[in-house]
Amino acid sequence: MPDLRSQPGESSSDEVDLVGRARAGDVEAFGRLVCRYQRRAVSVAYRLVGNVEDASDVSQDAFVRAYRSLSQLDDPACFGGWLMRVVCNLALNFRRARAGRAAASLDDAMIAGVNLRPTRASRGEAEDDGSRSGELNDAILAGLDQLPDKQRLALVLFSVEGLPQKQVAEMLDCSVELVKWSVFQARKKLKEHLAEYL
Repeated sequence: MPDLRSQPGESSSDEVDLVGRARAGDVEAFGRLVCRYQRRAVSVAYRLVGNVEDASDVSQDAFVRAYRSLSQLDDPACFGGWLMRVVCNLALNFRRARAGRAAASLDDAMIAGVNLRPTRASRGEAEDDGSRSGELNDAILAGLDQLPDKQRLALVLFSVEGLPQKQVAEMLDCSVELVKWSVFQARKKLKEHLAEYL
């Protein structure tokens, strides 16, 4: 995984320069930051919302908000982690807004350690009410929604996205130890919540 602070051939000082220029109103400099982080932003958003179009919308919104809030960034060298926190927060807000009407995605099932064959519900289509897999999808979604935000984010970013714990800690603005603890607690709570299905 590339370092969130820089891309190959570009230094951390280059990123600090780009952030400084963007703060001064240089749209082209911010465009270079967007190019640098767009793939990671969409990927993280996708793992949290489960849909490519929604992930693209969330990441675009995150870039707009980041541009408007650049003055609030204390350390320009930490732009990547700061941006990913914005992406994560917007993705969680999006997820909460649709929680009552959406079925759990296959990614959610994989996070919980449950192997499901693809069903109509995993593709977002209606499924018979009495279906056991429909109940399991609902239980997974409910279990994930009951997790505290930091635990859900740590679980998705580390277990599904495969980011190193150090990068997850930077994104969540916490220690590596807290990331480890959050992932452990999230897995434990999901297993307890899904006990009748496992």
